[in-house]
Amino acid sequence: MSSIQPFHLAIPVSNLEESRVFYRELLGCTEGRSSDQWVDFNFFGHQLVIHAKEILTHDEANNPVDGHDVPIPHFGVVLDMEGFWKLSERVKDSVTFIIEPYIRFEGQTGEQATMFFKDPAGNALEFKAFKNIDQLFIK
Repeated sequence: MSSIQPFHLAIPVSNLEESRVFYRELLGCTEGRSSDQWVDFNFFGHQLVIHAKEILTHDEANNPVDGHDVPIPHFGVVLDMEGFWKLSERVKDSVTFIIEPYIRFEGQTGEQATMFFKDPAGNALEFKAFKNIDQLFIK
């Protein structure tokens, strides 16, 4: 698989300090530049910026996938399997899983681990890992 360019994503958070601790301490993201209104993070090699903003509502739209209600919108990152299971262990006592870690397409093309949970501001995150990363975009 070729080298991937980092993406940039900016999201609203209602409590900047609480979210800062979540991304830095719980998820292990390195903090970059910041102000009293925003904080940059190295989100697994990508640039995530949390912006202090009163959040009036979160769209609670879901899409049924494998018998689970997948939250829309959501974002996250594809990890390697070892990193996925380490992260799931690190967060399990600190988050409420929307979808607990499990294996999709077990024994099939595209086999992957996935889990969903929310940050303190209610932004839905998905972390996943493929048994064979070369199958990331396979049909």
